[in-house]
Amino acid sequence: MAGIGFGGAFVRVQDPEALYRWYERHLGLTRTNGSFEFPAAEQRAQVVLAFFGADEDHFPPAQPVMLNLQVDDLDGVLDRLVAAGATVDPDRPAYHFGRFGWFTDPEGNRVELWEPAPEG
Repeated sequence: MAGIGFGGAFVRVQDPEALYRWYERHLGLTRTNGSFEFPAAEQRAQVVLAFFGADEDHFPPAQPVMLNLQVDDLDGVLDRLVAAGATVDPDRPAYHFGRFGWFTDPEGNRVELWEPAPEG
């Protein structure tokens, strides 16, 4: 029941389309499914870089970046955070690619946890 990797970076920007084009042009990145994906075969684990519009509400508008960390036991990690007195969002949605949960760190940053779906 511990963190197992980097799940992604979510960066709030004024013009996501322009920034995607800049990264494509200057870094040679290619968008897949609307964001930058780095194939697991080329990395230790898949990492997604996604740009969110300034008015989107996936995380607090005043927070410019939200970390997403992979975990192997979402409920265990979040339950330990609750027991430690951390603020934990009760929502734990599940999708075909995994489950998610959120907590607020001591600095007031909302952090997303991702338990990837089992392979197979």
